[in-house]
Amino acid sequence: MKKLFILSAAFLLGAVFSARADTPKLLGEYNDWSAFYYQDGKNVVCYMASSPQKDEGKYTKRGDIYVVITHRPAEKSFDVVNFVAGYTYKRDARVVVKIGKTTIDKMFVDKDKAWAVSEKVDKELVEAMKKGERMIVTGESSRGTATKDTYSLSGFTAAYRAISAKCKK
Repeated sequence: MKKLFILSAAFLLGAVFSARADTPKLLGEYNDWSAFYYQDGKNVVCYMASSPQKDEGKYTKRGDIYVVITHRPAEKSFDVVNFVAGYTYKRDARVVVKIGKTTIDKMFVDKDKAWAVSEKVDKELVEAMKKGERMIVTGESSRGTATKDTYSLSGFTAAYRAISAKCKK
């Protein structure tokens, strides 16, 4: 229940919320991923999210950790990947995502979030997630603490299909 609450609230914690947005509605739960949509004025926004199965690092306290993939068809924006670390990243921290044999490190950080540097990198991430079984995300906090978060990709493709169908990708 806590996981579903965190995931449904994910858009509130990120920069994706506006005063015109409705409460998110669940499209479905797909193994370790949940898919949602909401109305932002006249526009529909779809997203899927998951929390790591394992989070590692020598920290005493850490906030919510999750990854979100968002489609905003009205803006012609699809496959936007956002990692939320549960801490403030070190300025210019190197965030590395490893999925199987694929390593993606073309990320930038802003406070507690990491984003791909381009649409091309977002698409590379999504394609790798579709094919992978697990995803490992490493980063470094503003206090110099290294972290390693391990996500299951079980259900990723089904959740991705659900948000793509709802947002007509």
